[in-house]
Amino acid sequence: MELSGGVRQVRKQRTRQALLDAALELLEQQSLSSLGLREVTRAAGIAPAAFYRHFPDMATLGVALVEASFGSLRAMVREIRAQGGDVDDVIGRSVDVIAQHVHEQPAHFRFLARERHGGVAAVRVAIAAELDGFVRDLVEDLSAQPESAGWSATEVRVLAELYVNHTMLTATAILEATTGEPRLGVDPGSGVDATSSHAGAEVRAGADSAARYEERVILNAARMQLRLISLGRRHWLEERPAIEEQDRE
Repeated sequence: MELSGGVRQVRKQRTRQALLDAALELLEQQSLSSLGLREVTRAAGIAPAAFYRHFPDMATLGVALVEASFGSLRAMVREIRAQGGDVDDVIGRSVDVIAQHVHEQPAHFRFLARERHGGVAAVRVAIAAELDGFVRDLVEDLSAQPESAGWSATEVRVLAELYVNHTMLTATAILEATTGEPRLGVDPGSGVDATSSHAGAEVRAGADSAARYEERVILNAARMQLRLISLGRRHWLEERPAIEEQDRE
């Protein structure tokens, strides 16, 4: 029996999503440049030839993953941009929002962090374009704030880039902290065989505790960095003449 156009479209979309999900899972352990088409189709449970009905090549699949991953990042940025209150409140909530979204979508953030400077040019360009979109949105927000009175368009743009880069660096640091658990059967620093159930539980508990502590250190540092940026912003106009003079020398 011939399938209706609507049913075919649903099945096509389901297969496309299966390819994206399989690729994202495989990319937990490797880069996109090393990932093979047959690996992805095998993990997705489809024939290799069916891949080309959805993507012309692996680079195009990577770009589609960028778009999907930035869905998570857009939600995070929207939540940060919607915040009100004084500077300390905004800083505290912004950092908490970053941590929350990284924990909810670690695979997306790990993919973006790895491939932002990875070996697939089309994916690097796609990530850069998406980040530039965030910068433009932030420029719009910052330009409307009283603190930006007297700032040039270039200065506001540089400030927006600083905020976006800080967000990405913080997210990457949180990812590294949460994946710092021992990956082998023996904890190198303990001399304990982690393959036994009791010892393994102790190692895991210790690793979890260390990861939580490391994340707290990262979040506290991120808040301090944002406060330093805020402090520099408040004094930028009065320091600008001296800085411009130094630049001319």
